[in-house]
Amino acid sequence: MGFEYSPASPAGKWLGFVTAIWVQAISGNNYTFSNYSDAIKSLMGLTQLQLNSLSVAKDVGKAFGILAGLASDRLPTPVILLIGAIEGFIAYGVQWLVVSRRIQPLPYWAMSIFLCMGGNSTTWMNTAILVTCIRNFRKNRGPVSGILKGYVGLSTAIFTDVCSALFADDPAKFLMMLAVVPFVVCLGAIFFLREIPPSATAAEENDETKYFGVINVAAVVIALYLLAFDVTGTHGRLFSQVFAAVLLVLLASPLLIPIYLAAKNFIRSGGTKTVDVEQITVTEPLLAAAAAEVEKEKEKKKVETTSSTTEKRKPVLGEEHTIMEALSTVDFWILFGSFLCGVGTGLAVMNNLGQMGLALGYSDVSMFVSLTSIWGFFGRILSGSISEYFIKRAGTPRPVWNAASQILMAVGYIVMAVALPGSLYVGSIVVGICYGVRLAVTVPTASELFGLKYYGLIYNILILNLPLGSFLFSGLLAGLLYDSQATRTAGGGNTCIGAHCYRLVFVVMAIACVIGFGLDVLLSIRTKGIYGKIYASRKSKKSSVSSGS
Repeated sequence: MGFEYSPASPAGKWLGFVTAIWVQAISGNNYTFSNYSDAIKSLMGLTQLQLNSLSVAKDVGKAFGILAGLASDRLPTPVILLIGAIEGFIAYGVQWLVVSRRIQPLPYWAMSIFLCMGGNSTTWMNTAILVTCIRNFRKNRGPVSGILKGYVGLSTAIFTDVCSALFADDPAKFLMMLAVVPFVVCLGAIFFLREIPPSATAAEENDETKYFGVINVAAVVIALYLLAFDVTGTHGRLFSQVFAAVLLVLLASPLLIPIYLAAKNFIRSGGTKTVDVEQITVTEPLLAAAAAEVEKEKEKKKVETTSSTTEKRKPVLGEEHTIMEALSTVDFWILFGSFLCGVGTGLAVMNNLGQMGLALGYSDVSMFVSLTSIWGFFGRILSGSISEYFIKRAGTPRPVWNAASQILMAVGYIVMAVALPGSLYVGSIVVGICYGVRLAVTVPTASELFGLKYYGLIYNILILNLPLGSFLFSGLLAGLLYDSQATRTAGGGNTCIGAHCYRLVFVVMAIACVIGFGLDVLLSIRTKGIYGKIYASRKSKKSSVSSGS
């Protein structure tokens, strides 16, 4: 019969996931502002408050991610990816023209618009990837979220280290990479990533878990490789070029999974006929066993027969929610508030790492940007897999891990406020880990509590915390308190040197994290029942499979 490619075949399904990984590996460009912010500040003669307002504009672009969420239920994945690719190419291309001095500096308002477009471009990429992959691998949401969000975290280090290796940290060339590379990668993913039916048998689910483990190992190797490059200091040109070539090989390594599956299918094609995945109809529910779904359908029919006289029953946690039904629940706003405390303060650090490093006497801050990115990766990839493991083993509510990250993040801010020697290294690592945990855990939590039908829009409403948190903690808190301590420079900007520049900022953010910790504990208590049901349904499914075998 020969080899025939189909997006719904096992090889096609995993090839789509690999291209999704590549998109995520280049879609964290929104977190790289610290790498070129100082060039923009000096070129435009900005104060720290004005610079922070630009970084807020970048994050405000994510507020328009609601458009991507609405589109995710109406447009196919390739179209959503194409929109993000084109928008990012324009936004970062214009910033490259300004920083490389090919055009005169734009007015402040115009620069804000292009930074906003750059931030918005990632919402189209992330929405297309997350919604499609979580629907394709809905039985392994934790690992999927951890891997995809992990590569987003690594993308900052990938861009930073490659630029350092090949272009000697030139901010203009760095922006050129941000414009061109994501555009090319998204164009490639358009051909392979599709929404297809999820696994229908326990054997397929076990295979998914095995392959996710392989991808996790490959991702950890990439992270350690990047970390080794960062901590070994400066390198020669030849060594740096070899580093970049090996990094590309490592990023391509997950391709071995679809290649293996394609070869396996090719060998078997002359023998027994395999089941076509496209012909499988998915009857299993998102969070419950098949038996429970049948009972739910019966209850639904009963409700429908009496709909003329009685009001429609509101969905409970774990069932499909419309947008308004989700927004009317207390649990959504608890999740929203705790997410704000975690990602808002984390973004304030990421957006201000350049100035924080300079205030403490570091001339090169790219190390701190890479540390935050790499350790953010470990937080994302480990929390996704660990939280999934404990749900399957003991029904542990996923928000428990958010609570743990919040209290650890508060400790990190206190360490940075004390400003002992090396505290910025420690703080960068702690903030990176905890910020990564928040993103990786919140993504599957929202789908488990409110369902997948309107997940694209629910996810983007939660992501509103990024511009909101950036405005509150970076634009207002960090910007105003920094300027109150800074002195004017001859060029019209300002500067501040010393530990006092950000001390009060860190203290306030530590308090915010303690509040977030309380909200996460409350959500863990309120959702204990739904995670107990998930655990019970998976346990009963395993026991029925083992008894039938």
